[in-house]
Amino acid sequence: MRKLLSNFHVNVSPTERAVSLLASAYFLYEGLGKSRKSIFDTVLGGYLMFRGATGNCAVYDAIGKTKPDNRSRNVNIQVRQIINRPRKDVYEFWRNFENLPLFMEHLETVDTLNDSISVWEAKIPGGIGKVRWKSEIVKERPYDLIGWQSLPGSSIENAGKVEFKDASDHATEVHVVISYHAPGGIAGEGAARLINPVFEDMLREDISNFKWFVEKKIPLV
Repeated sequence: MRKLLSNFHVNVSPTERAVSLLASAYFLYEGLGKSRKSIFDTVLGGYLMFRGATGNCAVYDAIGKTKPDNRSRNVNIQVRQIINRPRKDVYEFWRNFENLPLFMEHLETVDTLNDSISVWEAKIPGGIGKVRWKSEIVKERPYDLIGWQSLPGSSIENAGKVEFKDASDHATEVHVVISYHAPGGIAGEGAARLINPVFEDMLREDISNFKWFVEKKIPLV
């Protein structure tokens, strides 16, 4: 098997190969592990597994890319949601970060170390492991905005912000923006954009859960 894999020339960086293997596990789980099978997810998962195992990308071959590219770029995800509760209540509930695992399905724990630094642990989609990182609040306007970034040494280099705006007297618009470095540079950016809709759907679901939770748990005065 090792000899067979070595027959393919490598044009994918080691980090991007790891991303491809992680993504393949998710798509194969979606395609084969659920009651409603998906041919598209299964084929995509198989391709990503091949890509990660061999280090060869047929698309890169087609465009003449023969070497891994280790530069890094950001990939962004953003979601908006209207919460039918006053801005003060919505902000205060979110600002207590230890509340977030209550409605974010893949977020297991948030441990607050002080007013600005917290430790986050999340499950990787498909149940293939966990990631852990430290986050620091770098900008805050009470009842208006929370901005954060990960600290050096985190397994995921990320940053983002949550904005809170009045939608009416008793409703709040929440705008979440998350930015993370695509591992493996421009090549990794391509893989990240491929699986980006998965993470965007996860974030949308989390914010929908947040809406449900806050509207059910916080009484309207």
